[in-house]
Amino acid sequence: MRTSNRLLAATALVAALSLTATACGGSSDGSSSGKSGAGSGKGTTITYWASNQGTSLDHDKQVLTPELDKFTQQTGIKVKLEVIGWTDLLSRILAATTSGQGPDVLNIGNTWSASLQATGALMPWDDAAFAKIGGKDRFAPAAVAAAGAADKPPTAVPLYSSSYALFYNRKMFADAGITAPPRTWDELIADGKKLTSGEHYGIAVEGSNPAENIHNTFVLSQQHGGSWFDSSGQATFTTPENVAAVKQYVDLIAKNKIAAKGNAEYAQNQTLSDFATGKAAMMLWQSAATSIKSHGMTPDQWGAAPIPTLTANATGTAAVNSMVGGINLAVFDNSKKKDAAVKLVNFLTSTEEQKLLNGKFGLLPPVKAAQSDPAFQTPDLKTLADVLSTTAAPLPQVANESQYENLVGTAIKGLFADAAAGKDITADSVKSALNKAQQQMPAS
Repeated sequence: MRTSNRLLAATALVAALSLTATACGGSSDGSSSGKSGAGSGKGTTITYWASNQGTSLDHDKQVLTPELDKFTQQTGIKVKLEVIGWTDLLSRILAATTSGQGPDVLNIGNTWSASLQATGALMPWDDAAFAKIGGKDRFAPAAVAAAGAADKPPTAVPLYSSSYALFYNRKMFADAGITAPPRTWDELIADGKKLTSGEHYGIAVEGSNPAENIHNTFVLSQQHGGSWFDSSGQATFTTPENVAAVKQYVDLIAKNKIAAKGNAEYAQNQTLSDFATGKAAMMLWQSAATSIKSHGMTPDQWGAAPIPTLTANATGTAAVNSMVGGINLAVFDNSKKKDAAVKLVNFLTSTEEQKLLNGKFGLLPPVKAAQSDPAFQTPDLKTLADVLSTTAAPLPQVANESQYENLVGTAIKGLFADAAAGKDITADSVKSALNKAQQQMPAS
């Protein structure tokens, strides 16, 4: 893509999103280190924008800095690290695609892959590029499927993987006489009502977090047999299936009243706090063990189960109970130090680094050789891994996916606010909000 087209694509993304968003060397793997040359070895310094995966930005720096120092010792390439929070990351990336002044290597939410791919700013990972890091076959197919449009080379390489599960408080369940986590949504609502009393609620949600809204309503739409885009990439937000999915989610506050009205204002990890302190007995969350522990819970106090489906023993898309979560590594295509950047990708996706980094952050390694490590065999991670490999689906890999996340996620935020204010949430009001979002979508 020529620079002028790249600028137009990136500028369109920035406008549509209003600059908001809320989602050992490789030689041990037998991979090559890339061709040598200027900007590829000793004396070179590259920049790396990392996403916030730990309990704080400082936590990420504490984990990543010694590993990047190890990379420097092995290659002579220095790495200037910046960890960026999720509320700022996408806007920073989009600004960089517009200006051409980006880092050499960066983390991107895997749901943004196709949208950022459309800007032409990121290096495509064709077979030759993948060969420099050991080949595409090293990575789990589900993770690669969430790295760009299906008919093009991936725009990034999987770094961390995750999926959603239903986390539940064992003691609160036992006290309410509930002997097993719910398998269907009807059971979840029934259990939630048993668990809701006074200031304690059955479940916590983050109604002001557009990304969480998208992730959960994507799953529910799949279970209802819906899709947010048609085969040509055009938005189909107002279908009966999507309306039903959004209403079902917002009804956790509105109709069923098993989530607190205050959850409509939650935007950044308050759900984790409510769950860990016993204010809520359940939450729908991605890989969460590290964060739950940081809030004071011990592993024996919670369980993780697959998110319920509409009916028991569902199959096909009706069995989808998670989006394919994860973080991908990308390289800016205009980097003057691309060889060094690829070497860093090679290092971070090496088997040993995959074990270490995903273990530190409580995530799942997308590199298959690392997945059998004992660190990833805890009950909750085994549940999440099974979901990821069997019943998770990638969010739409279309050029306008980022706008969909922002517009529909924000529309659902508004519906949660209405529910908290006591307004009726009807199929018509949901459809109206989704129609308004669809009208703001750019043409495919």
